[in-house]
Amino acid sequence: MSLSRRDFVKLCTGTVAGYGVSRMFHPSVREALAGTLTGELPPVFWLQGQGCTGCSVSILNSMHPAIAEVLLKIISLDFHPTVMADEGSPAIEFMRKRAQENDGAFFIVVEGAVTELEGGRYCIIGESGHEEITISSMLKELAPHAAAVLAVGSCAAYGGVSAAHGSVTGAMGVSAFFKKNGIATPVVNIPGCPPHPDWMVGTLLVALDAVKRDGLEKGLAAVVSLLDADGRPKPFYGANTHENCPYLYLFDEGTFSETMTDKSGCRYDLGCKGPFAMCDSPLRRWNGGVNWCVENAVCIGCVQPDFPDGQSPFYANR
Repeated sequence: MSLSRRDFVKLCTGTVAGYGVSRMFHPSVREALAGTLTGELPPVFWLQGQGCTGCSVSILNSMHPAIAEVLLKIISLDFHPTVMADEGSPAIEFMRKRAQENDGAFFIVVEGAVTELEGGRYCIIGESGHEEITISSMLKELAPHAAAVLAVGSCAAYGGVSAAHGSVTGAMGVSAFFKKNGIATPVVNIPGCPPHPDWMVGTLLVALDAVKRDGLEKGLAAVVSLLDADGRPKPFYGANTHENCPYLYLFDEGTFSETMTDKSGCRYDLGCKGPFAMCDSPLRRWNGGVNWCVENAVCIGCVQPDFPDGQSPFYANR
């Protein structure tokens, strides 16, 4: 059974009372993902490249399901520098051991950009046997044996802030790094600065469910078929931010705010990049539905491949 876009949306969403929008994960996700085909939780290795750890902070705010449920009942997060207790050589060797035991059946999440410049030493992720381990060397070692790689955050997806004008580190996104090094493992881009926790957790959950239902090869192929031209899952990134903005009617009326504190008009003239951004943040909202970007500031186009240089300046003077 293949995974259609409608199946993806049904798995990822449910109506939240009081909001009337789809932003919660359907309970069937948690039921379907009690384990893999073998009954074991799939190993996930979270590697941090050149970034600010903001994506890790964001996913820890996952609410539906809660991050504790994700970590304890759905996946086995075997390596994450921010939340794990171990460090150094024991942590690196444990990850290598788990990867060997689950060859072809583990997932890698990459947060932050990748660099090979200066031998990759612009980003050291650990050490083992008195040897420095770079993000690039670890990906070359593990990625060819992974089921799939999730590039979370705009830095991992496209280079982002780490590759912005003025960078001297040769930072690049995971897909560009894989293409350069001939690594064929599927990559799913989940951009944002940072991404909404639902975008990260939801994509991982649906990928695991597809693999459980259809097997590894067909399941991943079904997920890949749902990606747009920039490698993003269309159910999360298929809608234009501007077209779903609650202030759209003000734009159509030609009513624009003159200051950031003025909420009586559209903020397009203040630099809002909503017309050029693709994500469901106006409907999904942030912080448990409390607010979202344009409600307090402007959209800066952080989900787009040309962020930040192509979306700058973020603010404009009228």
